[in-house]
Amino acid sequence: MRAARLIKMVLLLQARPSMTGAELARELDVSERTVTRDAQALSEAGVPVYADRGRAGGYRLIGGYRTRLTGLARPEAEALFLSGVPGALREMGLEDTASAARLKVAAALLPSLRDTPRTAAQRFHLDAPAWFSEPPTPESLPTVAEAVWDDRPILARYRRGPEEAEVERALEPYGLVLKAGVWYLCARVPEHTDPEARPDPGSFRVYRVDRFTSVEISGAEHFTRDDDFDLPAFWEERAQQFARSILRAEVVVRLSAEGVRGLPYAVDPMTARDALSAGGDPDEQGRVTVTLAVESAEVAHAQLAALGPEAEVLAPPELRERFARDARRLGALYAPSHSG
Repeated sequence: MRAARLIKMVLLLQARPSMTGAELARELDVSERTVTRDAQALSEAGVPVYADRGRAGGYRLIGGYRTRLTGLARPEAEALFLSGVPGALREMGLEDTASAARLKVAAALLPSLRDTPRTAAQRFHLDAPAWFSEPPTPESLPTVAEAVWDDRPILARYRRGPEEAEVERALEPYGLVLKAGVWYLCARVPEHTDPEARPDPGSFRVYRVDRFTSVEISGAEHFTRDDDFDLPAFWEERAQQFARSILRAEVVVRLSAEGVRGLPYAVDPMTARDALSAGGDPDEQGRVTVTLAVESAEVAHAQLAALGPEAEVLAPPELRERFARDARRLGALYAPSHSG
């Protein structure tokens, strides 16, 4: 532990002209007294760490000292590719690994390029969760992430829904996906699973990580990955299947030009695209009639209400009547007052 901290201290000082004791303590997550002791230990080991005294003092390397300890370990190299997703790294327990990788890269850069990590971070940032939502980090996520990185099988207990009983699953975790702040595990059911068991052995499935009630890495064995598995392609296919699977009803809606432009923002964009591509030409009033796949009439009411008068529901009749009632209530609510 201390050896890793000493290496990190050297890399920090190599990447910057000088750092105060407080800055080093913050970066290393130790006290300033520990920084003083570590600097002394490095000096005794032959690393020329010099401490400037006074208010403007700090620690620096002298004599153009350069460490050769800049080679990236595999976990650091892998984590570096995720360094643009700081929240995801933190939730998976990889923040320190990525930090060490960035320091090694910075230490290996020419002095003229030494500020590139900072300038890039100031210009690009990915904030994955949706607005107005703060999904909690699943407790099992670091364990699942460790198993994904190391190709280690897991034994997990999973609850499909709040009212459903837990089931136990032996899984080969292939990849993690962060979608709108929610973590999903793409995993394969091992081939050696009982052929009578469900789900089918050898099949790939998707699990919400926050629905795992417990996760254990199964022994020291590694599973053999299918080299043909493509995580982005698999996720895209399953996401489209899921989106279509919940669309069990249809509504017929007549849209103005503004309604056509707003439909992809009111409903699922893929569903809107499918409906609009199958729609006919605009009528004499410039409106387009489309048949829209929806989850239910209740959901369609909430979604299409956002379009206001730019969308007229034609069918089913009960949904049209509901919008008509809404319109009458709104008309009464906003009618000019006749008092006085």
